[in-house]
Amino acid sequence: MPFRSLILGLWLIATTALAADPLLVAGDKFRQLEELLPTPNSYRTASGAPGHQYWQQQADYHIDVTLDDANQSLSAKEVITYTNNSPDSLRYLWLQLDANRFRQDSMANRMRTVSVADEGDKANRIDMGSYRRELMTQVHPSGINLTQVSGKDGQPLKYTLVDTLMRVDLPTTLKPGQSFDLTIGWQYNIHEQKALGGRSGYEYFERDDNYLYEIAQWFPRMAVYSDAHGWHNKPFLRHGEFTLEFGDYEVNITVPADHVVTATGTLTNPDEVLTRTQRQRLEQAREADKPVYIITKAEALENEKRRSKGTKTWRFKADAVRDFAWASSRKFLWDAQGYQKGGTDTLAMSFYPEEATPLWDKYSTAAIVHTIDVYNSYSFDYPYPVAISVNGPVGGMEYPMLSFNGPRPEINKEDRSDRTWSRRTKYGLITVIIHEVGHNYFPMIVNSDERQWTWMDEGLNTFVQYLAQQAWEEEYPSKGGEPQEIVSYMKSEGQVPIMTNSESILQFGNNAYAKPATALNILRETILGRDLFDFAFREYAERWKFKRPMPADFFRTMEDASGIDLDWFWRGWFYTTDHVDISIDRVRHFTVNTKDPDIESQWRRQQHQEKPETITELRNQGMPRFIDGKPEQQDFYNEHDQFTATNKDRNDYAKMLAKLEPFERELLQDDHNVYLLDFSNLGGLVMPIILELSYDDGTQESLSLPAEIWVKNAQKVTKMLVRPQEKRLTSVVVDPHWQTADTNVDNNHYPRQILPSRLELFKEKKKKNMMQKYAEPLKEDGKETQ
Repeated sequence: MPFRSLILGLWLIATTALAADPLLVAGDKFRQLEELLPTPNSYRTASGAPGHQYWQQQADYHIDVTLDDANQSLSAKEVITYTNNSPDSLRYLWLQLDANRFRQDSMANRMRTVSVADEGDKANRIDMGSYRRELMTQVHPSGINLTQVSGKDGQPLKYTLVDTLMRVDLPTTLKPGQSFDLTIGWQYNIHEQKALGGRSGYEYFERDDNYLYEIAQWFPRMAVYSDAHGWHNKPFLRHGEFTLEFGDYEVNITVPADHVVTATGTLTNPDEVLTRTQRQRLEQAREADKPVYIITKAEALENEKRRSKGTKTWRFKADAVRDFAWASSRKFLWDAQGYQKGGTDTLAMSFYPEEATPLWDKYSTAAIVHTIDVYNSYSFDYPYPVAISVNGPVGGMEYPMLSFNGPRPEINKEDRSDRTWSRRTKYGLITVIIHEVGHNYFPMIVNSDERQWTWMDEGLNTFVQYLAQQAWEEEYPSKGGEPQEIVSYMKSEGQVPIMTNSESILQFGNNAYAKPATALNILRETILGRDLFDFAFREYAERWKFKRPMPADFFRTMEDASGIDLDWFWRGWFYTTDHVDISIDRVRHFTVNTKDPDIESQWRRQQHQEKPETITELRNQGMPRFIDGKPEQQDFYNEHDQFTATNKDRNDYAKMLAKLEPFERELLQDDHNVYLLDFSNLGGLVMPIILELSYDDGTQESLSLPAEIWVKNAQKVTKMLVRPQEKRLTSVVVDPHWQTADTNVDNNHYPRQILPSRLELFKEKKKKNMMQKYAEPLKEDGKETQ
């Protein structure tokens, strides 16, 4: 046989054996992750902790920026001090120019697609927002326009632009332990956020002819250089957010004198930009038990009318942050409340236009305080001096110490004081503030790689957000976290594993937010228990705060700190698209066969008598029989049925007992009920089997079978239950509290149940013809006109 054919034959034999052997198939579900995870080293240990030689780079910034309110643009200059803490010598530096995503020729714009049906009711249709974005992309002068790239000596440096990245070639190699000062000047046209989208931009208020600016991804930032991947120089496309280095920032922001500015960090010149009254109110807010207005509604409305020709410079300082964002407007109301607990001493603050009242003044700062209180209990004490929520055009986006959040009340056009909001808006606002403020912990402090692994910040944060929502009020309308909410996604088509690059994710919200959050909730509630999980999760947060964890560091830390092997869990939930569908197929009831012929003959006779009568037997009842009245036709077998015990049976039983050990004879007299429960794993995802057992005495029993029950056969297992004689099992329910995201509850009951639902009846509407449509009166502003 040719060698190639021999190898092929052996491969076929091996794969056939693998498919046939349930132990090998099951082994795939419980196989350790070592082949998928990077090898531990001196930088990242096998326990999931940073190694004794762990390092990360430092990037410090001094930035001066001026806002041109007349032209919606800014001009700026920065000096970056980049310190090489790595063991490597660097010949060039990579920087991120994420604002270049909005350039007409960016990869993000060129790769963007639309979905337009070419047939059916929705043929040749596209939403106005998408079309407007295409139009604005063609005309808006977006992107960072560089005016200077030089070293400390002012000598120009050679640089190369690669989409949203810039490589700067160094004049000399930057050796380990050395620093380099890089000076960059640039101009940037701010875009209208609702037109071009994104995580930054301005909003225009026609009523009072004012702008509100939320500025982010606005300055050239150092790309990450790490032990795990070297330069993290992936372009900014869409979903994959930001991978950044920690540093200290000094940022001077020059704006019109009547603008109010908020930003990452501490305001260092309050005497120059705030009134005495505002400074006094800030001091009062630090000790207040509810928000204090720094700028009231009346003051903000008055400030809207001003048009100062002068400028003010607001100076901010932020240490140990990975990014810097800010907001500016003459429209801002401002309220604040201090929070001091444990190791946290911070000022929670909200900035919002009059259009956001009375919703924002009621909930924003309160939600910040609540978020910090809950997140501290599950991770570490919030270390920064401020935590800020800003209302503007961006619906929800996070930065160190500052977040942009969107929901506002609905305003009656005829009576602006008439303001209402829906239930969805109220809880949407609280939710987005909890979520975005929570991002201060993940990834602003636990500094994961968002551009590669969205789930490491969005998923983990959505999980803790869920805990904070539950602590806000009873029956909070939470989504991400509740297992039952993820069921439709788990059984849907077109999925990819959680462990997928951010830009390749399908069904982004479910994959990157809801599924990992739900997985962690299940891990906490069902697999580890709250105590073990909370200890391990807090250990992860403490180990990796102000450091850069990778997925393996999270997986390994959770196992290391909990003491539980979770490779099967990570493999199933994070590396596959399997779903949970555990079926209870059959329940069989047994009692021990005593071997005693007198007892067993009676048992068999009873079983025979309890069988249902056949249709023939029913219809033959009362029918005359041949032997009726003929005793001569009857014999021994008419007096003794097939279940009669004989003396030989009794003698054999006695001989058998004589050969048994005492404990074996006792077992034959055991009167327990024995149940065999047959389960099928139809979804492929191995999980614990959670049971609710009901008995004929009216009692119930909860039982949890660990996921390892599937270790020898991942498709079918049988569990034996032994219960006292007086407890007869009447029903079994799998996952009675919907805690495993089981996608099919129809097969979770034994005996099967008929589950109630509702049938919706509808009547088709008759379409109007063209003459009827033409005859309709013309309506303007809700009024009919002739």
